[in-house]
Amino acid sequence: MKICVLVKEVPDAAVEKRIDPSTGRMDRSGERNLNPYDTHAIEAAMQLREGGALQVDEIVAVTMGPESAVRALHKAVSLGADRSLHLSDGSLAGSDVAATGYALAKALERESPDLVLLGQQSDDGECYTIGAVVADHLRMPSLTQVVKLEVDGDALRLERQAEYGYDTVRVKLPAVISVGDAINEPRYPSLKAIMGAKKKPLEMVSAVDVGIDASLVGADGSRVHCGEFKEPPAKAAGQVFEDENTDETVAKIVDWLVERKLI
Repeated sequence: MKICVLVKEVPDAAVEKRIDPSTGRMDRSGERNLNPYDTHAIEAAMQLREGGALQVDEIVAVTMGPESAVRALHKAVSLGADRSLHLSDGSLAGSDVAATGYALAKALERESPDLVLLGQQSDDGECYTIGAVVADHLRMPSLTQVVKLEVDGDALRLERQAEYGYDTVRVKLPAVISVGDAINEPRYPSLKAIMGAKKKPLEMVSAVDVGIDASLVGADGSRVHCGEFKEPPAKAAGQVFEDENTDETVAKIVDWLVERKLI
């Protein structure tokens, strides 16, 4: 059995997220890391392998992104993936969710996985939908927000979080499953795994290599086109009440609230 885990390089959580007004895309010039939600998908794959109920022969980390995205793949391998596949091509820049899902599905077709896992969302776009798009192109069942995953004979029994509670679903493979961050606690990579990650097999492929139709990807092939972006107006400075005399300060605050009909 082969498990492919979709991963993504995203801006570091400490970096302020902003749109590049010249391109209408997210500015990714700062520090970047592996999407934290994807670490739960890698851990889920590892637990399936270690559980023993399924014979997991290979776990493959798959990403689409610029050359720098290789660092996210190295992190994924240090967490347990056996090898990685990097889809990188200038023609893919500016792809929206639909175009990205199509491109990733073409890369996955090359691998013919029995199971595709990914995090519930990316830490930058937070669209939650890439798994469903990939599944649609692969003609596989799709489940999202999965918080429990167990082997049930020749299928998987899943518990997914819904608005009204939890759904329990039994699904046969192959399938595409987006896991929630409540499903597990990702392990920390060992020093040995970190040092050895760059030595693990990493295959670089282009859009042509995986048979991507250039008219369906990139900014021109995307269905969503962004309009004009502007910085939000600066907030006016607040009024500060110095507490030299508590009674007077409280009275000033009460008068300020009354004046604005807040009390």
